[in-house]
Amino acid sequence: MYFPRFRLPLPMKEEIISVKKRGNNIFKVCISLILGGSILYWMYRDFNFKQMESILFNEMNWTWMLLSFPFGILAQAFRGWRWKLALKPIGENPRTSTTLNSIFLSYAVSLAIPRIGEFARCIVLKRYDNISFPKALGTVVTERIIDTLIIMLIAIVTFILHIPIFNKFFAHTGTSLDSILKSFSPTGYLVTAICGLSVLWLVYYLIRRLSIYNKVKDTLHGIWQGIASLKNVENAPLYILMSFAIWGCYFLHHYLAFFCFDATSHLGFSCGLVTFIVGSFAVIVPTPNGAGPWHFAVKTMLILYGVADNDALFFVLVVHAVQTLLVVLVGIYAWLRLMFTQKKEAPISNELINNNPNNSRDMV
Repeated sequence: MYFPRFRLPLPMKEEIISVKKRGNNIFKVCISLILGGSILYWMYRDFNFKQMESILFNEMNWTWMLLSFPFGILAQAFRGWRWKLALKPIGENPRTSTTLNSIFLSYAVSLAIPRIGEFARCIVLKRYDNISFPKALGTVVTERIIDTLIIMLIAIVTFILHIPIFNKFFAHTGTSLDSILKSFSPTGYLVTAICGLSVLWLVYYLIRRLSIYNKVKDTLHGIWQGIASLKNVENAPLYILMSFAIWGCYFLHHYLAFFCFDATSHLGFSCGLVTFIVGSFAVIVPTPNGAGPWHFAVKTMLILYGVADNDALFFVLVVHAVQTLLVVLVGIYAWLRLMFTQKKEAPISNELINNNPNNSRDMV
């Protein structure tokens, strides 16, 4: 006997898909908050927060913190100017103000939903300047490749330059790879195994998502155009200079904060560079602005450089909180600017104009 196959109506199917997407997004946000919150709770479970008021208003040098703010904003601005350079070779010419505001807003949005900023800024350009979303996303992919190469280059140079420091640390402490492995408890091996499986799951998830995107030929073509745009950039030296300027500003934004506290003001350039690199890799973990992993990584390195545990905890807590607040304020500024930004109308092709019957003259 034949039973007809039941199919959901299209609106109902789209609604179910939309609900699933919202559920997935909420799940990702919850996981990221739980992960970051758990690390922070573990780090600050015995912390005396009553000292914060005295440090913020009596001991902390706010002048250096204020001097670091322009570099935090400039890092985002350079990213916007560089993005405009990458979009021009593929026939897209957004307004500079829209490009900058989209970058500012994307950083603020990523605080709520990690990694959503890359999509958010492409949506802003699409909405306000009619820039092709796939092409814009392709240039963002190119940016990520360039940024990864730069940070890897800086990381390798930093490691090579500081090998003697690490050797000296191992000699004084008697720490070796064998002793580290021997100190691992069964729980430690279990946590390491879970982390490894998590990485494998992430790789599988990305490959699966990529296979879905491959089915959309037009989108993939637009993304590829964006990726290939780098070879046609009119001023390649300027693009490269801006790429290094972004990371230079990030570093100064981080390093100038050292002079805000007596416990870290004496630390040199090398410590600033090491903690900056370690923190940059820590924020890869999908938590809001790297909260948790960044605190742990930077605090650990500060302790290795002789900073007391409590002072290191104060440093990472205050610096991360203030710099996150700056991202929020700049994002609010961009959101207000975009509210009063006039949207560009989509250009009408000549073919549509010629085929429009209202444009034909009446024959007498």
